[in-house]
Amino acid sequence: MATMQDIANLVGVSRGTVDRVLNEREGVNEETRKKVKEAAEYLNYQLNKPSLVAKIRKMEIKIGVVLFDFSNPFFNEVLNGIYTKAEDMQIYGCTLIVKQIHFSVDEQLKAIDELTEEGIKGLILVPIADNRIKIRIAWLHDHGIETVTLNSDISDSPRLAYVGSDTYKAGQTAGGLMGLIAQGETEVGIITGSQYITGHEERVHGFLDIIRANYPNITMAALDECDNDDYKSYNIVQRMLSEHPTINAFYFTAGGVFGGCKALVQTMGSSKFKVITFDAPSTTLDYMNRGIISATICQEPRKQGFYALGIMMDHLIFNNEPEKRIKYTDIVIKIKESI
Repeated sequence: MATMQDIANLVGVSRGTVDRVLNEREGVNEETRKKVKEAAEYLNYQLNKPSLVAKIRKMEIKIGVVLFDFSNPFFNEVLNGIYTKAEDMQIYGCTLIVKQIHFSVDEQLKAIDELTEEGIKGLILVPIADNRIKIRIAWLHDHGIETVTLNSDISDSPRLAYVGSDTYKAGQTAGGLMGLIAQGETEVGIITGSQYITGHEERVHGFLDIIRANYPNITMAALDECDNDDYKSYNIVQRMLSEHPTINAFYFTAGGVFGGCKALVQTMGSSKFKVITFDAPSTTLDYMNRGIISATICQEPRKQGFYALGIMMDHLIFNNEPEKRIKYTDIVIKIKESI
């Protein structure tokens, strides 16, 4: 477990300076204060005062988490990050309640209601972009239960913070990648997850904006939703290839990569497609090694889970407001040679 001296050594200040910063006392300039807090977060430091711990334990803090189900390996990685951060909660007697659901507004509302009945003080949520979810977040806020949105956002809701990638910029990155690897006239089939996930829509918009602005040789031939389902993605790719035989590239904005690439392998013959995807489950890495996927864009799922719970804990345990309402994770590009 990290100590104040560890933080002092990392920043290059005295232990007393660290103590003043972590106990919110005056006498430290803002630049040093910021460095100390960043080092404390990096070292996963927890202020441990017996009286404070006892006080927090009496609060019996419960935090609810609602993610999509295990069929999407991305959320397994998010959950690993959450559980890693949850180890810090044990000393304070906090409870983490996780619910993984199918992609359904009704199921998401039900999960939120069940967690509310269990007495949660905060909620971490991958929100479906539906007005009923936005209304529920507002209701929770009005009743003293804050929400941190994860991976996808409802920015016009009164959520405490959003943690995830800049999805529009990620889409732009995909468009730039396609521009770099495309050769000659390129027609792209786009398979997205769902219009009800803001992040998926933003990845489409960012991609299209970049190719329309900078790459006139690249056009979108077709777009369809697979709901992160490999079977649906398989059928969509087959249909696109049948209806648009000139397609020579694919862009997957979400899940369904395995099924879509399986269709490509079965139908591509001697053709060569440029394929850009998101995230790096083992099946995607396998297709990358086989030369089917050109590049995949990763969004640090473990860090998303870790940071989201960290913001919520800091708010509930120490009554701190997040310095920023948006915490972006890095956009990481992987190719065959880098995995």
